[in-house]
Amino acid sequence: MTLSTISALSPLDGRYAARLAPLRPLMSEQGYMHRRVQVEVCWFIALSDAGFAQFKPLSPGARTYLLGLVKNFSEADAVAIKEIEKTTNHDVKAVEYWIKSKFEARPELRAASEFVHFACTSEDINNTSHALQLKGARDQVLLPALDAVISRMRDMAHAFADVPMLSRTHGQTASPTTVGKEIANVVVRLATARERIAAVRPLGKMNGAVGNYNAHLAACPDFDWEAFSRKVVETPEPLGLGLTFQPYSIQIEPHDYMAELFDAIARANTILVDWARDVWGYISLGYFKQKLREGEIGSSTMPHKVNPIDFENAEGNLGLANALLRHLSEKLPVSRWQRDLTDSTVLRNMGVAFGYATLAYHSLGIGLGKLELNREAVAADLDASWEVLAEPIQTVMRRYGVQGAYEKLKEVTRGKTVRAEDLHALIRSLDIPAPERERLLAMTPASYVGMAAELARRA
Repeated sequence: MTLSTISALSPLDGRYAARLAPLRPLMSEQGYMHRRVQVEVCWFIALSDAGFAQFKPLSPGARTYLLGLVKNFSEADAVAIKEIEKTTNHDVKAVEYWIKSKFEARPELRAASEFVHFACTSEDINNTSHALQLKGARDQVLLPALDAVISRMRDMAHAFADVPMLSRTHGQTASPTTVGKEIANVVVRLATARERIAAVRPLGKMNGAVGNYNAHLAACPDFDWEAFSRKVVETPEPLGLGLTFQPYSIQIEPHDYMAELFDAIARANTILVDWARDVWGYISLGYFKQKLREGEIGSSTMPHKVNPIDFENAEGNLGLANALLRHLSEKLPVSRWQRDLTDSTVLRNMGVAFGYATLAYHSLGIGLGKLELNREAVAADLDASWEVLAEPIQTVMRRYGVQGAYEKLKEVTRGKTVRAEDLHALIRSLDIPAPERERLLAMTPASYVGMAAELARRA
């Protein structure tokens, strides 16, 4: 069977392949190989500048050529590395051999070829490559997609800041809010979660087989390898990796920053699951209509249906993303003694987790773009719920010392269909200042929204 979008095992590379095109160069195996080549080249160039008698500083032409291997890395290069791996049965060694093969026609580089992967363990290359992958995917794909959702929701919060809406605590009628304020609640939560994601610093270690620079010092005992490694890791790209240096590790970087990043993304996703379910409910209540798309079918048998499929798709994919992200964050920081290989296959699924999250953000964006507020339905629902004014009435009564205020309102409203006339009759009987009585009589469910509009506009 020929591999194609219709024969792909994963829907990320099948049904949803086009939506995830920006993520694929970063988180695919080709992306992983690309970053490995980048790390090896950076280490090699840095070694040439370290002052070793056996490895003189590279010429400008050689440096340009090496950086070109990184800049111009292609699918054909990745395929060539995979061919070498068929013999080595070791993916990092295949990268090393591929780089050395690129030296054959250049005597200057060929003479220094044994400094490729010098003193490194595979994990020196892998952990920094993973950090570069995660940094790129987060900054170039995930955060922009999340930012688009936040921006659209913020616009909605401001646009609907003054539209009164019935609240439904425990699914029952409750003190009114505004449509914009309910969206603003989510915007503020997401903005905080977004800051947590962006704040995580991807770490990199380059300290050898068990983190002690054993091989490095065996070769060059008087050289400050820790300072050298830090410089390679922290120097900005392209001559360095632009990561944060990890000074303590076993064979593998401990992956604690990865767990922090994955947990932060999962937290944002959980907020969006909450929002997707709420929007689904508001669509069900008729608060929102959905713009029709030409030719779209909601049900194979019920022609009238316009289903909230984008929010359902988002909810499902957010759940898949979080299942993977939580497994990654729980498993990756655990390694037996100085190293076991259980992290290797798990790490290859980071792109899958990012893929489901990115797909969900895309679906949310489509869904939000279809929403049209049904102001009439929102207003009608609120106008049929005069019982929500029991709260302000009894609070004013208590302010003026009316005994049994709560109980009197409970008697009038609980379990009953409350009409404006019923509340007005009670208000007129109250022994409170006349201006307060008039203020309560003028109040409607739509006017009882507190600071909701102001809060919505501040989000």
